[in-house]
Amino acid sequence: MSTEDDRPRQSGGYADSGYFTPSESKYPTTPGHDDSGYGTGPTAALPRPGTGDSDLGDGESTPSYGRREEVVEPAPHTWHLGADLGLFVLRVVVGALFVGHGLQKVFGIMQGPGIDNFAKQLTELGFHQATALSWVTGVTELAAGGLLVVGLFTPAAAAGILGVMANAIWVRVNVNEFAGAVELEAVYAAVAFTLLFAGAGRISLDRNTPWFRRAPAFGFIFLIVAAGLSVVTLVALR
Repeated sequence: MSTEDDRPRQSGGYADSGYFTPSESKYPTTPGHDDSGYGTGPTAALPRPGTGDSDLGDGESTPSYGRREEVVEPAPHTWHLGADLGLFVLRVVVGALFVGHGLQKVFGIMQGPGIDNFAKQLTELGFHQATALSWVTGVTELAAGGLLVVGLFTPAAAAGILGVMANAIWVRVNVNEFAGAVELEAVYAAVAFTLLFAGAGRISLDRNTPWFRRAPAFGFIFLIVAAGLSVVTLVALR
């Protein structure tokens, strides 16, 4: 009596087709789970989960599934010794000079004109409400200069100085002389414009403020403010 195992296998059957039987498969299969796409051989579509990176050739590999990739970004606003030191020196020198100008106008010290004499100068330049404008100009220079020295509220301080210098250049410029005879005012205005958009640098009290992190945006906003106030002063008070 012959058994099923004694029967000759038909040519072309499952056993001769070149496929492994479930018992011979490298990875055991479970009912309802398709494992055909995984493997570690050269023709495997995807690496088996948990087996590591799959080689793409030429020394490249793709990360294994389930591993979190960390993206390391450079720290923003890192120290730049040259730029920060340069901004610090520029701020302190120009700020101290404007503190001196403000003291001269408000208190009349250091051979300054004082409020009354400065008001007379403004009247000669064609300004109305000269006394009030003298106070505004002197206090602006004093406060803005002090803020620049310590590096606090730099956009507002730089905008204040830029506005005062814009008015001074407008009323004093002489096209028949070199640089309009307003070289000093032009240098002050250029410094104020630089600090307005570059910020105070990290050697300042502004280093942790939003306007330090977004100096160009705040610089543009305060530039518009300074320009508007300068135009109002020239049109309404002169």
